[in-house]
Amino acid sequence: MFLRACAIVLTLVPAGLAAERAAARSGDVMHLVDLMGLPEVVEVMHEEGLDYGAALADEMLPRGASGQWPGTVARIYDPARMEETLREGFAASMSGTDPAPLIAFFESPGARRLVSLEISARRAMMDEDVEEAAREDYLARARDPDDRFLLVREFVETNDLVEANVTGALNSNFAFYRGLADAGALEMTEDEMLAEVWAQEEETRTDSREWLMGFLLLAYDPVAPELLEDYVALSQTDAGRAMNRALFAGFDPMYADISYALGLALAREMRATDL
Repeated sequence: MFLRACAIVLTLVPAGLAAERAAARSGDVMHLVDLMGLPEVVEVMHEEGLDYGAALADEMLPRGASGQWPGTVARIYDPARMEETLREGFAASMSGTDPAPLIAFFESPGARRLVSLEISARRAMMDEDVEEAAREDYLARARDPDDRFLLVREFVETNDLVEANVTGALNSNFAFYRGLADAGALEMTEDEMLAEVWAQEEETRTDSREWLMGFLLLAYDPVAPELLEDYVALSQTDAGRAMNRALFAGFDPMYADISYALGLALAREMRATDL
């Protein structure tokens, strides 16, 4: 009896330690999310969403939107829900990865400035004139790349950012069509929706490359080249690759959920304004 009791205790201790370690790692991953400025990025995305909702109404509601439309769009782009979805996807994807080297990088003063510049550039790109200038800057510098341009391009290629963004955009477009169709505003089969989405692939790829490179050049131009080199090197490690996958594991479902909800809401708005 004594031996059996000891055996049970000995099996419980490692399980308890494992749970403690898992909880600690989960807390570290959430700390990493904060260090990367993702809550602030979500706030900018909320503002982008409000602008996009207004543009969508102008484009697809000839008679104009109802007074309820802005509130509907604000609820769809709810920052708390967006951040929750992002954190859940990120944490699930990072579950087998030690975030310590990532935290060490993002806790450094240089990385903190880098994150701040990314958020500032993202907010600045909401201005159409700034976005257009950033795209033009990218296209001009692509013809005669300097060292900074090459570093930024290496960062984009290392993280496969263009293709990852294309995949996310196409999935979001498909979700939007599904929302329209499920609410009765679009008569298309799933195969027809997929064909329509895939027809946008090359245009989406070109747009994603121009936006990404313009945005990152705007953000990283003030950064010391040594810091960018360190960031690229981090991206090439197992932990860096895991972090990049986790970002899209968080952002992609968030955007897909939003796009589907927008499709549903827009279809209802169409019916309401047609009455």
